[in-house]
Amino acid sequence: MHYVYVLLSLRDSRFYTGYTEDLRKRLEEHRQGRVNSTRARRPLELAYYEGCVARGDALRREKYLKTTWGKRYLRSRLKSYMDLPPPPAPYNMLDDSRVVI
Repeated sequence: MHYVYVLLSLRDSRFYTGYTEDLRKRLEEHRQGRVNSTRARRPLELAYYEGCVARGDALRREKYLKTTWGKRYLRSRLKSYMDLPPPPAPYNMLDDSRVVI
């Protein structure tokens, strides 16, 4: 499976969109600060992900979600999620409704 995922930075309230073949491993890399582009933006929260059978489909979807139209789509799609109160500290806990990494 190929995944496109969106993380929300709890530090700057901005999205990070990425692609991976192993979502759990990639989220752990983000959590540990092993990803340069998100290291300073931690803590992060998994806001959204999609699974695709074909790699090309996932890469096209990632590219779209990084465009202005894709960002608008995400804000609209995640409207209710964005209205949730911030999770309690510590930030690395799992909750029924939110996954903080």
